Amino acid sequence: MYGVKMKVPLSSCQGKTNCLFFSANWCRPCKALTPQLVQLYNSLRVKGKELEIIFVSFDHDDNKFNEHFKCMPWLAVPFDSNLHRRLSNKYRIDRIPSLIPLSLDGISIEEDSIGLIEEYGAEAFPFTRERREQLRALDKARREGGKLEELLAHDGRNYIVSRDARQTPVSKLVGKTIGLYFGAHWSPPSRGFTTKLAEAYNTLMNTNDQCSFEIVLVSTDRDAKEFELNISNMPWQAIPYEDKTTRQDLCRIFDIKEIPALVLIGADGKSVTTNGKAMVSLYGAKAFPFTESRIGELEAALRKEGAALPAQVKDVKHEHVLKLDMAKAYVCDFCKEQGKFWAFSCDVCDYDLHPTCVEKAT
Repeated sequence: MYGVKMKVPLSSCQGKTNCLFFSANWCRPCKALTPQLVQLYNSLRVKGKELEIIFVSFDHDDNKFNEHFKCMPWLAVPFDSNLHRRLSNKYRIDRIPSLIPLSLDGISIEEDSIGLIEEYGAEAFPFTRERREQLRALDKARREGGKLEELLAHDGRNYIVSRDARQTPVSKLVGKTIGLYFGAHWSPPSRGFTTKLAEAYNTLMNTNDQCSFEIVLVSTDRDAKEFELNISNMPWQAIPYEDKTTRQDLCRIFDIKEIPALVLIGADGKSVTTNGKAMVSLYGAKAFPFTESRIGELEAALRKEGAALPAQVKDVKHEHVLKLDMAKAYVCDFCKEQGKFWAFSCDVCDYDLHPTCVEKAT
């Protein structure tokens, strides 16, 4: 039962992986992390892992310490501000929460393990440098190993799902170029990019019956209802929302720091680029199969197109000379349609024309 105080001899910690948990009741990140750490602690103990956590409080008084400690199933250093200060100085604690693994002699053997636990959960045990390196190596092997089924499936699930709950075996994706789309309905940039991506996807599907391309949503939605709303606007399939582990693993393996993001995996199962969003935003379906050589071809074609245009023109619709310019996106001031790449622009005022909308002054 949590929160019951009793003295425990230090000898009870011998032979275990011991960690100092620096935390405080007033610290919002600490209070958010504690339930996750409790779940990890209990799961490891059930598996027979020799783990002990010792709470070192940064609270302001004994009452706050007791309030925080009652939520914890592990041990604690008795509330003593001076002792806590010496411990925080000894282990160079510059932020909380922090979880510091100790060696048997009480000397820190590792850096703060909070980040490692947030990334790998119970798999991070025993929180050593060697374990960290093992996990990083496993991620690299999955990212570069060319085995799509090891990335997207596991023993309990070998399929992805569509918006109508139809299941497709991951094995049917092997040999195709795959786009892993990291996005969420709550994110306005994601909703905007979904429209562009769907346009490119539908173009590829409609122009080639045998198109070897597929997109798989890796949702970062906040709940299942948002996920259902999100995928309802998508013509592709997704990792099931309930498979939180795979979704989190993919975000970690491909180092996804912000959404939307599009990771492209080649037909050989190996990562082509993590910058698929920029490719699709710039070139749409023309970027397929999203290789460096294909992008090189598109850039060469753009340079050739620009070389065939005059450096400047005088248009009858505008008073100033217009100069050839390249812009990722603009709106033509004559036809009011979206433009991309080459434009004739005014240096004096905000005026842009599609090259096809130019009427040269005679």
